[in-house]
Amino acid sequence: MASDHDATRNRRQHRSGMVALADLLKQEHLIERIEKVEKNAIPVFVCGESGQSKKGEDFALVKIDCERIPGDGSSTFGVFAIFDGHNGSAAAVHAKEHLLKDVMSALPSRLDRDEWLSILPEAMIKGFLKTDRDFQQKGQTSGTTVSLVIVDRWTVTVASVGDSRCVLDTEAGVMPMTVDHRLDDNEAERQRIVDCGGEVGRLSTALGVEYGPLRCWPGGLCLSRSIGDADVGEYIVAVPFVKQVKLPKTGGRIIIASDGVWDALSTEKAAKCCRGLPPNLAAKHIVKEALGVAGLRDDTTCLVVDVIPPYKPHQNGRSSSDSAVRRPLVLEVFEEGSANLAERTGFQSHRMENTVAM
Repeated sequence: MASDHDATRNRRQHRSGMVALADLLKQEHLIERIEKVEKNAIPVFVCGESGQSKKGEDFALVKIDCERIPGDGSSTFGVFAIFDGHNGSAAAVHAKEHLLKDVMSALPSRLDRDEWLSILPEAMIKGFLKTDRDFQQKGQTSGTTVSLVIVDRWTVTVASVGDSRCVLDTEAGVMPMTVDHRLDDNEAERQRIVDCGGEVGRLSTALGVEYGPLRCWPGGLCLSRSIGDADVGEYIVAVPFVKQVKLPKTGGRIIIASDGVWDALSTEKAAKCCRGLPPNLAAKHIVKEALGVAGLRDDTTCLVVDVIPPYKPHQNGRSSSDSAVRRPLVLEVFEEGSANLAERTGFQSHRMENTVAM
């Protein structure tokens, strides 16, 4: 009897094991299907904007329905930008109206998404230089900073000149997406100007006492890169710092703002102070925080863009504690800020021909 009982138990265990294996195979198949859906999913862009005007020289650009292939809804990408003008608004207005078109015109047609994204950083450089050249030909003397962000599905590409700033906030942490071209903060740019024959120094009183920020001479601009500024000398260039990253499938938040925000808040403070708020309220809160610290001393403009997955990201069976340890990573694809980028693209604006350091 014992032998028959053992045999029956073994048969039950065998059948139980077979059922468990079948369930496991079904689960693995389901996971593969979910991961395939996630890989091809198109995130949703939600944008909020806020600002307070002091001089009327800040402008924002938001376009969430651009199409890489006209008429193909699956090729949609978003464009978000801040333009902070100085010495008038003409350069900022020109850049807002023409920069995106100039970038797109530098991209060959009939490219698939991966090819398009791989060429986009170079196209953004060419676009910045063309916009700068065309504006300078108008003979106007204003200038503008630019932070231009293009989001294609999970890939974020940023190009910037000046001291507007872009910050990425994801589960992996806070990541700066731009580099300030303010001479007080950028030793490499100070050295570039000196190597090219320019001078960097502060204003001084009749008694020789220096005051104010570092400036580039001739001209006296406290930035080393901008669009426009035809009257401040040949050492101010329009070659942008460019960075491209791939977001985790959990998405992320992009914060773009003029220096009215960054003169008051650190990147960490700006990101943390608005977590949990929807983009429209987040942008308003960042501006409110900045004004609370420094008051309205300059135009203060902020865009907050959430890149949201159209599903709750699949955890692949991991526990919540394990997921917290193994945070989704942001993959850095491209980063370059050298003024020599203009040479590598085969395109130079007229004011750069003799001023790019070798």
